[in-house]
Amino acid sequence: MFENLTKNLEKAIKSLKGHGRITEINIATTLKEIRRSLVQADVHYKVAKQVTDAIKQKALGTNIMTSVSPGQLFTKLVRDELTILMGRTHTGIHLSGNPAIILLAGLQGAGKTILAAKLGLYYKKKHKNPLLVACDVYRPAATDQLKKLGEQLEIPVYSEPLEKKPYIIAEHAIKAAKNNLSDLVIIDTAGRLAIDTMMMEEISMLKEQLQPSETLFVVDAMVGQDAVNTAQAFHEQLGFDGVVLTKLDGDARGGVALSMYNVIEKPIKFISTGEKPQDLDLFHPDRMANRILGMGDVISFVERAEQIYNEEQHRNLSQKIKNNQFNLEDLLEQIRKIKKMGNIKEMLSLLPGMHKKIEDMPLEENFFKNCETIIMSMTPKERTQSHIIDRKRKERIALGSGTSLQEVNQLLKQFDMISKLMKKSQKGGFNVLPNFSGMYKKFNQE
Repeated sequence: MFENLTKNLEKAIKSLKGHGRITEINIATTLKEIRRSLVQADVHYKVAKQVTDAIKQKALGTNIMTSVSPGQLFTKLVRDELTILMGRTHTGIHLSGNPAIILLAGLQGAGKTILAAKLGLYYKKKHKNPLLVACDVYRPAATDQLKKLGEQLEIPVYSEPLEKKPYIIAEHAIKAAKNNLSDLVIIDTAGRLAIDTMMMEEISMLKEQLQPSETLFVVDAMVGQDAVNTAQAFHEQLGFDGVVLTKLDGDARGGVALSMYNVIEKPIKFISTGEKPQDLDLFHPDRMANRILGMGDVISFVERAEQIYNEEQHRNLSQKIKNNQFNLEDLLEQIRKIKKMGNIKEMLSLLPGMHKKIEDMPLEENFFKNCETIIMSMTPKERTQSHIIDRKRKERIALGSGTSLQEVNQLLKQFDMISKLMKKSQKGGFNVLPNFSGMYKKFNQE
């Protein structure tokens, strides 16, 4: 996400290094490069000029403290302007009514169906009782896909035969939600073009009938600047409360995130950063500005970890480490927890300074696959007592896992190093495993 933009902005700001103060002359090149970087990232050129003009005005009117370099000050100014450009502060989802209703709209292929499931999981974790509703009667696969996702996530899905009108399906779904005590209804609708009068009238009628708490426009970030134009056309005809950006994990240039609020004055409320149901984040303009500038987003990292770890699990694992009882079974459990946090590379990029270090690292979806397979090929005794694994056992494990003896040796060596590090950290008076609950409270207080 935003890799090229991040690199280009860092390069532009570095050009101020060595200057004792900010002047109109020495920032001219920097501003030009920033403007060019934004346009390359698919930000509209008028918006890019507006941002750089604002940065220039503030930069020239700011006194530099002796402890702050021009580059550091300029980074802050760019961060502040990017935050303003994307909406200043996070705008939450407003849920009201019994049940509350979220209506999804957008072009075909934007990812509405998978988003409906992601929203269902998101609110299920927040102790809501969601019901997913299949109102895309034009694409038979949409209903089947939603049912499959609902079954996978253990979230009920309401559907009817495709010949039924969407507003009738939605009306029956609301009654079903009330009968089953569902307090949130998420409605997936068909993709449509803003120029398709019949389809736009259909969803407008659906919105008028349901009076949803939130109408969200779902847009594919990979579409680029056209996504902003489409959103504007939809808003003029339908009127929506917020935007959800999908496919930000692809090769999108990211400009749509920077332009959306400025053009249509509607907030981005969620971003989808992967295909897994848990790959959904609230959109925070200030945090996104930090990411774009390569400053990380620790709070979002902690929030993701909070969904996987709780204080009791952290305490139990810490006790195991303290008693030197951490074994391969525990390592397997930790690997599975980390995988649930989402894309490994994207997750690590949330940590300050990590975006450069992970560029060439093989942290793809199957990064931990070999580790899991090797450990799963061991007997329960071998997982808890790794010291008994001799060459003969290693050869059997390698054969059973479809890996090599070298890979088995490498895993055992890495496990030994992890165990020693954990043991050393306990003796040193600190825990190698972060207390995510404590971290989250700390960041929220600052």
